[in-house]
Amino acid sequence: MTPSVPALNRIRVGSAPDSWGVWFPDDPRQVPWQRFLDEVAQAGYEWIELGPYGYLPSDPARLTDETTRRGLKVSAGTVFTGLHHGPAVWEETWAHVSDIAALTRAMGAEHLVVIPSFWRDDKSGRVLEDRTLTPQQWRDLTGQSERLGREVLERYGLKIVVHPHADTHIDTEENVSRFLDATDPDLVSLCLDTGHYAYCGGDSVKLIERYGERIGYLHLKQVDPAILAEVVASEVPFGPAVGRGVMCEPPAGVPALEPVLHAAATLGVDLFAIVEQDMYPCPPDKPFPIAERTRGFLRSCGV
Repeated sequence: MTPSVPALNRIRVGSAPDSWGVWFPDDPRQVPWQRFLDEVAQAGYEWIELGPYGYLPSDPARLTDETTRRGLKVSAGTVFTGLHHGPAVWEETWAHVSDIAALTRAMGAEHLVVIPSFWRDDKSGRVLEDRTLTPQQWRDLTGQSERLGREVLERYGLKIVVHPHADTHIDTEENVSRFLDATDPDLVSLCLDTGHYAYCGGDSVKLIERYGERIGYLHLKQVDPAILAEVVASEVPFGPAVGRGVMCEPPAGVPALEPVLHAAATLGVDLFAIVEQDMYPCPPDKPFPIAERTRGFLRSCGV
């Protein structure tokens, strides 16, 4: 008897400014935000993330008008944190988080993607701090993450989803597991980025099988294994690695996305699956055809 395949109708697919080469609020090498909104809608996506705060209009009324007339809705905002530095950075962190959380809530979204700070500069490769946290830094990271989850939930009604990321302290299978085991499931969930997790040696399907109740959000991304082997061997920082094309167009890379989507579907919960193909910087005409092909590929996977 053939095993039943889980239905994928609870997975909502979207894309993000990242897939258009947008990493910063303002950069001459990035496409204007109007073009991003036009093209992401034309490519067949209904959901988007806010991207770097200030790239899209930060006035909720204007942004609502711009997204609504293109048939778009917002799934999440994104914040950057250095919570392993402990309570001393809380006020600075909250100043950054609060504006983004307010806009995210005003746009009707329910998630805030939390990206940890880099231990080396993603452009120059300069080492900013030790890549291995001390036990106290781990306690600060987990404790302050729970605090952030509690504050964001109580003040804005949002759920934080922490994003494992290359060149941060939440990266490998070991570190992701350590982080999840030490945090309260009611306050902290995971944004599983399939590309970053593969970049750091992890298996997304196994992570979903082991920590399914902690998976609150997905970023769909693939890495080119040949380029990845080169950048790992040469200790290339993440930014230059992206410039080399380490993040590639599906289905050319790893992990295979269809098994990831089916593993996620077995959880039986509503999930966003947001496409993010890191490619900063890139020619302005490059993103749209890739986005359109990727949407077609994901439809062939059943979402």
